[in-house]
Amino acid sequence: MIAKLNHLVLFSPFGYDKLITKLNPSFIFFKVQCLRTSTLTNHPKVIVNESAQSPNFTPRFSRLAKNEAQHVLFDYLHCTRSFSSMDAEHISKNSPHFLQNLLSKVDTNNTDKQVARSLTKFLRFNPINEFEPFFESLGLSPSQLSVLLPRHLMFLSDDHVMLGNFHVLCNYGILHSKMGKMYKEAKEIFGYDYGILALKLQAYEKLGLSKPTVIKLVSCCPSLLIGGVNCEFVKVLERLKELRFENDWIGGYLSGKSTYNWNRMLDNVIFLDKVGYSEEQMRYLFNTDPALLFEGSGKKVNVLFG
Repeated sequence: MIAKLNHLVLFSPFGYDKLITKLNPSFIFFKVQCLRTSTLTNHPKVIVNESAQSPNFTPRFSRLAKNEAQHVLFDYLHCTRSFSSMDAEHISKNSPHFLQNLLSKVDTNNTDKQVARSLTKFLRFNPINEFEPFFESLGLSPSQLSVLLPRHLMFLSDDHVMLGNFHVLCNYGILHSKMGKMYKEAKEIFGYDYGILALKLQAYEKLGLSKPTVIKLVSCCPSLLIGGVNCEFVKVLERLKELRFENDWIGGYLSGKSTYNWNRMLDNVIFLDKVGYSEEQMRYLFNTDPALLFEGSGKKVNVLFG
């Protein structure tokens, strides 16, 4: 393709200026970059590609540089800020965008040990907003952080209530990667006084649900932990029991990518009852195709039988 471009430039009956105006500007830019790659300097710390001249270019640091940044961040959180080793390790290993920004603050032209020393020195004189790597480690993207970061706070220890409820969820068995969604959709649960969140989790176990099912349930539907036990959910569970489904059957079909309207689910079960479906027929229907009940909170039922 480069040969064709050279041929056009050298032998086209049109002038060079005319050629440039007729071709796609990004095409010309890309070719020029490819022709100039031999002039770029290979660097052990920063990987540069042909888009380096773009105003939106973000440097990609080497694995060694990233590993050093992880170690430095871990030491900062654990030794300087007194995080538990488990929390410090999880945050430092699961906040790649934050580490990328951190590396951009220091000179990466040095050896690994010098990069580590530079980062350590930078953190000594420039305290970080700890909520940024913390929220990223919970599965939130950098684009979501701006509206979720608390104002006028930099240190996680300043919000001990939020941190306490985070640890309640951790100790219960909920994955860190699920908590970002929970914080985004039901921030209130991170503001409960000591002991309240644990009681709310136990309340769902008292309905006859196993702990793994409760974990999946509240991870998918964190709003269930706001207020008292959700009445609509309880009615759906009771109706499923009448159809002779086990308590934990519902947990096998919940998806973290979906939202659920328990009232609509209940209405659809009642609708099938009204149009003449027996309990045995409904049991067979939901066993054969659980998506009828769970996908879109039962919208399929209205489409097929409405």
